[in-house]
Amino acid sequence: MTVNTKTAIELLAQVLDKERERVARLWAKRLREELYEVEVPGKDLRAPLRQLLDELVRLLQDRGEDALRLWPEVVRSHGAFRYDQRFEPDDLAREFKALASVLMRVYVRCEGEMPPEVADLINELVGEAGASAQASYARVLRTESVRFREAAVMESVLYHVEVGILLAEVDGSVSYATQPVSRLLGVPIRSVVGGRAVTSLAPVLSQVNAHHPAGEPFRVADMPFMRALKERKPVRGVMMEVERLGGGVASLEMSATPIWEEGGELAGVIQTFSDRTEATRKSRELSSAQDELRRLQGQLLQRTRAQSLGQLASGAAHALNNFLNVVRLRVTLLRREFKPEHLDALDRTVGQIGGLVSRLQEFNVQRTEEHLTDVELDTAVREALELMRGELERGEHPLEVTLQLGAPGNVRADAGFLRELVVTLLLAARDRMAQAGRLTLTTQKDGDAALSLRIQDEGPPFPVESLAQLFDPLTREAGAPQSALQLAVVKDQVRRWGGELTVENVDGGKGGTFVVRLPRAREAHEEALPASRHMEGPRRFQQTRRVLVVDDDLDNARMLAEVLGEEGYDVQLAQSAEVALQLWERRRYDAALLDAVMPDVSGWELARELRQRTPHALLAIVTGMDVRGQNRSTLALVDAVFRKPIDMGALDEFLSQSEEPSAPEDGPGEAVGSGAPNP
Repeated sequence: MTVNTKTAIELLAQVLDKERERVARLWAKRLREELYEVEVPGKDLRAPLRQLLDELVRLLQDRGEDALRLWPEVVRSHGAFRYDQRFEPDDLAREFKALASVLMRVYVRCEGEMPPEVADLINELVGEAGASAQASYARVLRTESVRFREAAVMESVLYHVEVGILLAEVDGSVSYATQPVSRLLGVPIRSVVGGRAVTSLAPVLSQVNAHHPAGEPFRVADMPFMRALKERKPVRGVMMEVERLGGGVASLEMSATPIWEEGGELAGVIQTFSDRTEATRKSRELSSAQDELRRLQGQLLQRTRAQSLGQLASGAAHALNNFLNVVRLRVTLLRREFKPEHLDALDRTVGQIGGLVSRLQEFNVQRTEEHLTDVELDTAVREALELMRGELERGEHPLEVTLQLGAPGNVRADAGFLRELVVTLLLAARDRMAQAGRLTLTTQKDGDAALSLRIQDEGPPFPVESLAQLFDPLTREAGAPQSALQLAVVKDQVRRWGGELTVENVDGGKGGTFVVRLPRAREAHEEALPASRHMEGPRRFQQTRRVLVVDDDLDNARMLAEVLGEEGYDVQLAQSAEVALQLWERRRYDAALLDAVMPDVSGWELARELRQRTPHALLAIVTGMDVRGQNRSTLALVDAVFRKPIDMGALDEFLSQSEEPSAPEDGPGEAVGSGAPNP
């Protein structure tokens, strides 16, 4: 019998529609016989085969000749399915060969004879379907091969990298850990992986004697991944110390980051371990060296202070002898003739002696805290000069002192420290004059916000190249390091009060001048000004992106700019106030970070100028100095003070603010710790 393709499709469809269950059963039986090496016991082989046959019958009945093209596409996913069941490529080929045999057998059994066209149709259908399944199988095989190679490479990298990685599940169990975790903790991986952290890690921490740097035991609850699971946020920089098997203590830094599913569900936590043993050791050595340096500096300061007190005592003795001589002469006159004016003069002299002794006692007190008050500058200068007058006038070449006191007003300072400061500068000026000469002390207003004291001598001019190093004892000549140290201490004191100490040569002649500039103490009627400023609504900022860093130390400025640049800020550098002002005029900046101490203009003065030009800009002082002595009007110029070394997290939070917080009553205060915005 000769039939066409359409008829062959109809004949095959009729047989399959009636006998699909028989075909599926025989195909599954034949497949199990063929695949005796494939371990699939207990699995229903017939179900996936029946689904394929159902699709074939539907396509033959509904789509006719298109079934030759469509059924192989239906079978394509069957190749990936068999790959997941660990079929080999030959197993897949035998499966479709068995299908062709079963179809022909069932057709002959039902119809008695199979036309050649039906046989060709079966061979073509099964052949195309088998090829499609084989292609799908091969594609999955290639993909898995690539994944395997990538996994092998990643496993190798994770094994050799120095950072250990641990994966914790949402129930607190540890499901994965790399070899570095084992090396860093000093225990086998099996001790860490496979169980709940509470039960598996507790013995490990006890075994390695894990503890915090301060000494208290490190608990499982202290692990960053446990905290991250509880708090559902990253945990950074947790330090843990463990005892190693061969001896010694290892310092480990740990951080944890939660992993989230696409739907927002917590999937687990990744924790990292980094060895910070060497860095911790060096940090401790550096801290120890700094403590030793501070101790030696204290000893040196005590020695130089004792020398100053010796010189001061010598001058005070001279003054006391003068006072006592006056007393003796008055007593002699009283013996000869009683007059009330002699008693008045004696009373005044005794009062002068008492005042001198009192100031000497105060000068010798080892004060550790400052008591800031409003001090009249002229009075402080006169009292210091009274203490030093005998020392300045005695010897082979006494010095003449000229006072040009302009009654400029009060400064905010500690009265005792201010007198000591003037005495130290008088001694330094005297030591510069080997022969007789003149010291000129001048006080005056320096603008509206500051007062100045100038101590001018007639010694040799300062070498221009040494002016910048005059207050640094490490770069001074070996002849008088104690003098440089004293000047450095005085300069630091003036800075804490918000002022500056400079030195300059006298124009057109010999001599040098120490210049002390201190902020003027506000009068009573000015106290209400800051309050009115705080009554204004908070300044609002756009997100800060452009930042100007002003620091005369180029290395410091570059490093700060680089770190801020990594955070996404557009940073410009300036090494002086003059350059900073030029850049500020050319371009709009959102914020400025100003070094407090610069050779030309201080950061406080620059802040005042920038605040006048751009009232709403974010301004912060960056300094290594203590600014608690600054007066409130100076502190109110800036929005924050950051102490070096800078806490970059606090700095980034400060720069990224969108609204300025309400200012405290006393204006911005010093940042706490390594640096933070003012609360």
